[in-house]
Amino acid sequence: MIELHFEGAFIGKKVVITGAAGIFGTWIAQAFAAQGAKLLLSDIREQQLYAMKEDPLLQKVELLFHTTDLTQEASIADLAEFVAKEWSSADILINNAGVYHRHKLLEMSAADWDASFGVNVKAPFLLTQLLARQMIDDGKPGSIINISSGAALSTQIGGGHYSTGKAALSMLTRSFALELAPYGIRVNAVAPGFAPGSEVSELTGDYVQNMLTQIPLGRTSGPQDAPTAILYLCSEAASFMTGSTLTVDGGRTAGTFKSSGAQAGKQA
Repeated sequence: MIELHFEGAFIGKKVVITGAAGIFGTWIAQAFAAQGAKLLLSDIREQQLYAMKEDPLLQKVELLFHTTDLTQEASIADLAEFVAKEWSSADILINNAGVYHRHKLLEMSAADWDASFGVNVKAPFLLTQLLARQMIDDGKPGSIINISSGAALSTQIGGGHYSTGKAALSMLTRSFALELAPYGIRVNAVAPGFAPGSEVSELTGDYVQNMLTQIPLGRTSGPQDAPTAILYLCSEAASFMTGSTLTVDGGRTAGTFKSSGAQAGKQA
């Protein structure tokens, strides 16, 4: 029987995380830090990014920071050059950054569409391409994780551009998985569940309560849920997995579900 544990698996591993200052980015960084990894944290929000130095969980490991504008190819290239300068190449890339601004398709501009796809699809493409080349040049295997969403499977009014982008990211994951497999570089995706605080805009209590009624397991995503799936996919325990997406959403995308109360679907 195989036991899943990560003790010692990531000590000294070099991990790049985009969108690191957000809620999921912070959780992912903390998870890798707890395993002794070296971290290069990237985000456009410079103040929030550098404030991560004060996180007690992150102070125990080597930290590097890069303020990156993922809408600009030159900034993405600068991040890749920074990786090469500091590490030669990374072991793990987490394409976590994403944007979601609610727009109806009939009302949104081409510029809004391009801005959404620029961060959600084009940036992961460019960064994966650049960092994978570094891994190949160094002749070492690697792991790349794209952060997807249940929106890749179903959409809602005002989110068509986001859903289309996440669906494209799923196919990009599979395409890179095929092309990079000969080099020992695995490419997978994780689709986290709803977590209050993951949006840039403040969420009302009514909105959060309504979301809870749609989650069969009766709770929102927590600090260990998606990061544990990411650690698994980056570990040797998942050495035969590439081109896959792990959905960690409490069952929300499994089918139609509406509980009578927030705790109705909670299991012991």
